[in-house]
Amino acid sequence: MITYALYFAFTCFGAAFLCNLYRIVSAPGVADRILALDTLVINSIALLTLFGILENTQTYFVVAIIVAMVGFVSTVAYCRYMLRGDIIE
Repeated sequence: MITYALYFAFTCFGAAFLCNLYRIVSAPGVADRILALDTLVINSIALLTLFGILENTQTYFVVAIIVAMVGFVSTVAYCRYMLRGDIIE
């Protein structure tokens, strides 16, 4: 039964991943692209976590944590670059 729930969650998060990719390509402004990219990182974390549950291994959870840290830093750096024009002062 858990397998069906995992496949349903894979389908939902996969569809959200594709919608985010579309939004990154067709967004009217830079702020919309930053938000879509951040949401794409969140969806990839969810997909990695689901795959870790499906495969019953802890490796994917560690990778999800690393992706979360890199995604947060990249979002902050990109926003800072758009606001100030420089990342490191």
